[in-house]
Amino acid sequence: MRSKLSPEELVERALAGHVPAIARLLSRAESGGSEARKALDRLYRHTGKAHIVGVTGVPGSGKSTLVSKLARAVRASGRKVGILAVDPSSPFSGGSILGDRIRMTDLVSDPGIYIRSMATRGALGGLARGALDAVDVLDAAGYEMVLIETVGVGQDEIDVVRAAHTTVVVSAPGLGDEIQAIKAGVLEIADIHVVSKCDRSDADKTIADLKTMMGMGAFLTKTPSWRVPVLATSSAKDQGIVELADAIDAHRASLEQSGEIAMRCRRIAERRMLRAADEILRARFEQHRGGKLSVLTDRIISRDLTPHAAAKELLHEIHMETTRELFNSVDTES
Repeated sequence: MRSKLSPEELVERALAGHVPAIARLLSRAESGGSEARKALDRLYRHTGKAHIVGVTGVPGSGKSTLVSKLARAVRASGRKVGILAVDPSSPFSGGSILGDRIRMTDLVSDPGIYIRSMATRGALGGLARGALDAVDVLDAAGYEMVLIETVGVGQDEIDVVRAAHTTVVVSAPGLGDEIQAIKAGVLEIADIHVVSKCDRSDADKTIADLKTMMGMGAFLTKTPSWRVPVLATSSAKDQGIVELADAIDAHRASLEQSGEIAMRCRRIAERRMLRAADEILRARFEQHRGGKLSVLTDRIISRDLTPHAAAKELLHEIHMETTRELFNSVDTES
């Protein structure tokens, strides 16, 4: 493939399933920038067909191995599967440490499975900043299910529920206090609960505890028509994997039948819009770091201006600049 392709050419090749073009677009999704935006915006019109499944849970719960086995089970139905494994960033290079991708090497030979590791690069909530743009790439390229495996940062990685149609929360026996995890808001986001490593002797207690807490109303049901199941799995023994794949399909069917899928898609779209606006503002702030921002900071330090008042003044300045740029671009085009 030529070293330089136009956004139109890249999108056309990705839509045709051309793997090098898909890889380039995924790299652009991760790096961001105006050049990337042109191709990704053009691609967006071709999205909306894939079922997005978020897989989250604390470190050591066996998410990566479970995702690998789940992808195999979904492939058995003839569907193409995309996997986004969000890995911690290297403290030196800022890139992905690639731990999850290393554990999924057995899937690389399957042309119907695409695996991509993405670095968090300081993003909180368990997802990388470009994760949903990357989902768009795989969706448009014909991958019917996209699995997002979160970084496993612990009890605060709930961004996945605002990104996925179905959220799978993975627990493992002996990893700590389940009640504390519920307080932190991780377990209650689940559409499907999975207890991994169920071949261990203490797995039954974890399963029973989860079912008891659900029976006591410890979890708020996100979809009244869907009863959240608790599934036992063992990746080592291929136990419960097919049942998990079936539960994910059943959840999608329930969302479509109840009409909840439209509400979830709307929630995802709204979240993406707000996050994009936040990124645009952050970029604008950086542009002012040596000018207006520095002046306002000095005024805050001297107590001449409050932080809140300074923020309003900075936003006003950014708004005026944006308006001037808009009018200038209109004059140029005319």
